[in-house]
Amino acid sequence: MENVMLVNVVEEEEVRIAVLMDGKLQELYLERTGREHIVGNIHKGVVVHIVPNIEAAFVEFGYKKHGFLHVSDILPSAVGQGDRNGDIRKLVREGKEILVQVTKEGIGDKGPSLTTYLSLPGRYLVLMPGLSRRGVSRRITEDAERDRLRAVLKTLDIPKNMGIIARTAGAGRSDADIRRDVEYLQRLWQTISERAERASAPAMVYQESDPVTRVIRDYFTEDIRKVVVDSPEVYEKVREFLRSVMPHHIRKVKLHEHSDPLFHHYGVEQEIEKMHGRTVKLPSGGSIILEQTEALVAIDVNSGTYRGRGDAEQTAHRINLQAAPEIARQIRLRDLGGVVIIDFIDMEEPEHRRDVEKALWEALKPDRSRLRMLKMSPFCIVEMTRQRQRQSLRQSTYVECPSCRGSGQVKSNETLALQILREIKAGAEANGLERVEVRVGPQVANYLSNEMRTRLSELEEHYGRPIQVLVDSALPPGTHSLRLVAANGREVRPAKN
Repeated sequence: MENVMLVNVVEEEEVRIAVLMDGKLQELYLERTGREHIVGNIHKGVVVHIVPNIEAAFVEFGYKKHGFLHVSDILPSAVGQGDRNGDIRKLVREGKEILVQVTKEGIGDKGPSLTTYLSLPGRYLVLMPGLSRRGVSRRITEDAERDRLRAVLKTLDIPKNMGIIARTAGAGRSDADIRRDVEYLQRLWQTISERAERASAPAMVYQESDPVTRVIRDYFTEDIRKVVVDSPEVYEKVREFLRSVMPHHIRKVKLHEHSDPLFHHYGVEQEIEKMHGRTVKLPSGGSIILEQTEALVAIDVNSGTYRGRGDAEQTAHRINLQAAPEIARQIRLRDLGGVVIIDFIDMEEPEHRRDVEKALWEALKPDRSRLRMLKMSPFCIVEMTRQRQRQSLRQSTYVECPSCRGSGQVKSNETLALQILREIKAGAEANGLERVEVRVGPQVANYLSNEMRTRLSELEEHYGRPIQVLVDSALPPGTHSLRLVAANGREVRPAKN
């Protein structure tokens, strides 16, 4: 099957771009058009607060929250200093105007992360003002191609204080292609510099490309055979972009003309729906459980119904090897970031642990986010971190459940029924009380009326007050309301001890 990039923009409120390799979903990018995308933008900001204890500064840069700038993200030459000395108070001061770039969106109560190490991505190169480094992406592994690109970079006419990195997409590109890209990036930097010179802080001086152009620039590769777009306007826009940077690939851009929606036509919609679940089935019958919390992402591998040949050690080895590439794929698709803990099925043999560890690392290599993975522990646990640039798929498409407050659990029928009995006892001696009204959902009402019928009758007899159980289907699961009602219909307060 061919490799395809799908651009779904027919719903103007949302942009979705999927990359299918051999018919299987490998990359998914989602952006709501009404939600501001700020990663990659460059701003002229003002330092408003310095916190020496954490070696960080907070910067007003024109966003609703101040940006967080750590000392490790301060390029000394960008703030007029000769070298780094580790003391942020000697690098910046409150009121100082600096040029910063957003590296990570704010998540929850945290503001966006900033850096003064600026980078401007082109199609084949990344320009880094203020640095002198010239290098080649680690994802380009062929020694001959790395040597060729290094030689090309040395011939480029750029200032000494301008760093340049050859991107993965630069592999195999001609010298002329590389030169055109660096000329474009230098013109762009000149424009940004002039804007920054004129602007009064806080102000944005550079905005990243629109999502479609940005994703095609970053994700389009030579082995993609087709780019299918479901909007005539965006179809022309994609062709125009490719004409300027990769004219020989224009023929790959196709307009989706089928009656069924683009993602349904290629079976992507069903894949996306599965990604919202916490369980991923493996072909063998095993499964992967993914739990995302505020602190970390926990991933557990289970054998499930798998009953392979051989002993338990061999079975665990086979399932873990099957789970490793799927875990890497799910991390990438769901855009899970921060600390990730993976609990594989226990294996005693060190060689088996090394096999699974290697399989996981190989599967993680195509990931464009920065990764750091530790060796598998004797308990078959792998710890890793993945760069978090924006909200994960779950965070951007779901809201916290008002019933469980994001825990994923609500009180059981028995727990809620016992709580109600205690509340009845606490309020049944209120002055002027005529009856008790308990409003609950259908399942809890059924439990009270059957399992707790005797207990309710005993309370009615003891306090001499009727207890009415009322069904309210509109109540969220795990909740209830209890009213102490007087003869005139008004609510009375419980008696104070």
